[in-house]
Amino acid sequence: MTPALSRLTALILGDVRADRVVPPSGAAAWLSVLTSAAMAFLAVFALALSLATGRLAERWSSALAEGATVRVSAPAGQMETQTRLVLEILAATPGVASARALDPAETQRLLEPWLGPDLPVESLPIPTLVEVTERDAGFDAEGLRLRLAAEVPGATLDDHLRWRRPLIEAASAIRRIGLVALALIAGTTAAMVTLAARAALAANGQVIRVLRLIGAQDNYIARAFVRRFTLRTFFGAVAGTAAGMAGVALLPSPSAEGGFLSGLGLSGAGWLWPLLIPPLAALVAFAATRAAAFRTLRKVQ
Repeated sequence: MTPALSRLTALILGDVRADRVVPPSGAAAWLSVLTSAAMAFLAVFALALSLATGRLAERWSSALAEGATVRVSAPAGQMETQTRLVLEILAATPGVASARALDPAETQRLLEPWLGPDLPVESLPIPTLVEVTERDAGFDAEGLRLRLAAEVPGATLDDHLRWRRPLIEAASAIRRIGLVALALIAGTTAAMVTLAARAALAANGQVIRVLRLIGAQDNYIARAFVRRFTLRTFFGAVAGTAAGMAGVALLPSPSAEGGFLSGLGLSGAGWLWPLLIPPLAALVAFAATRAAAFRTLRKVQ
């Protein structure tokens, strides 16, 4: 058996006599369990937000990249003529697959979430929208914009570039915030477990001195603390992760009606990522407790 495997076996199985060094209950025990549960709960939501942001931004960017919109503003008597000229220009533009003007009913459905269902579209000076679908190679947006400005002054091209760029920037920023939040959660977990381990070691100072008198080495004493607090952190993180995943599952499912907030849950293989939180929390607790144990044992005379 390799030394690493031996240490892992000792960590899992433990030593009954050494485990008696660590108090089975008390503030230190509850502090490590509750802290790891709370941090794991928050980590699930930070992870879900980070993953969902990238997924939503990709979906929105793909949807907006598929086409463009031409907005035609003209007096009522000239609207039909201006719209026909725009459609003719688009039909002759390389890279444009198709173009069609939205009828008043479609325009009303687009405006309904903002202005209500009883909007009298026909009696309002609302611009006509022309939906443009581009080919894979795309079209020269700047050239088309200049031609429209010259031939149809009331037409404005929106190729959605100004919408895609903020989405990508916002997604990157939120993803960075999610990663920073996960790092802060890991740091907080390590700090709280370290404090709990130091409190337990300080409370058992007399027992540690007696163990040293009968020949116990610091490795033997520290291993008991490392195992106990690592397992406490692991099981606390399991409970917190389960609660967090249940909370994420209760979020609204992705839908067009729900908008941004309905897409903040996990989906598909994304549900596997939170399962890494408990073992990672245990690794953080292992490293923090081991460092705290040896540092404290050096101070105990």
